[in-house]
Amino acid sequence: MQEILFVVEEAEAGSYRASAAAAAIHTEADTLEDLHREIRDAVVCHFELGEAPPLIRFHHVRQELLAL
Repeated sequence: MQEILFVVEEAEAGSYRASAAAAAIHTEADTLEDLHREIRDAVVCHFELGEAPPLIRFHHVRQELLAL
């Protein structure tokens, strides 16, 4: 796997959650900066040593777009 894509959504109370599109990786944080750090940690924990994809992409789905 060369890259992994995370879909980022705003959660309740202003926090953020992210789910990987092609792996069972989910995480949540209060800020986007913290979420990016949590995602990197989750990817490292999910894959065997040396097997984690070198590229992590984020697709941020904003609430106002969901209402359309």
